[in-house]
Amino acid sequence: MEQSGTSSLLQGAVQDLASSVVSALRSGDHARAAAPERAADGEAEGLALAAVRVLGADAMLPSTLLSTPPLPDELAVFREAVEAYPPGADAAPTVLWSHWAMRHTLWRLDPGHADGPDREPDAAWLEGAPWQLLTHQLAVLAALAVPGEDCAVARAAQHRPVDVARGFVRAVRRRDWRQAAGAGRWLTLLDGVPQTLGLDNGLDFVELMGGQDPLVALQVSAARMTRTGVFV
Repeated sequence: MEQSGTSSLLQGAVQDLASSVVSALRSGDHARAAAPERAADGEAEGLALAAVRVLGADAMLPSTLLSTPPLPDELAVFREAVEAYPPGADAAPTVLWSHWAMRHTLWRLDPGHADGPDREPDAAWLEGAPWQLLTHQLAVLAALAVPGEDCAVARAAQHRPVDVARGFVRAVRRRDWRQAAGAGRWLTLLDGVPQTLGLDNGLDFVELMGGQDPLVALQVSAARMTRTGVFV
């Protein structure tokens, strides 16, 4: 029961953090901290750091997309989350890449006080992956779907726009709104996406059906900003 309660608390913290990111993206309020403030007690602080780790590099998405420096406290919380949750030796590829994305983001936002990111993890598992698996993995790693990002995962997506489009349609049909939103975010960056997909209408539908979930709303907001090229 205690583990279940902790899991519920973490889910709530992640949802709250995602909501803050969405609000910052939609308002263009550059002074708004996306990451949670330092908590008063150790348990709450640990929960806040865990929430940042779950959301990953997207915790700093307003600074990334709006090209504005984060607040010092916001950056400090993000740095602590990066340092507190290094991936284990047997971590899954998506975990390795998520951590890499956080270190890369930290270095980009604070190059004078952060080491550069480690060497890119292996992305060979994406090469030749069935389109269903490819879409699922890209949705998990949607935090890497930012303009100008050049990494092995982004290149794998660039090589298979039709497969990602198929995965987007499949996710919508399965009502998997988180996967659909993540795939849609990638599609806004890819060349060669079939025009018959109707991506703009598809994103509208995903938001209508799943936008009450802050994690879905975050991905759709990022996708729209990338799609329109409007960075407040």
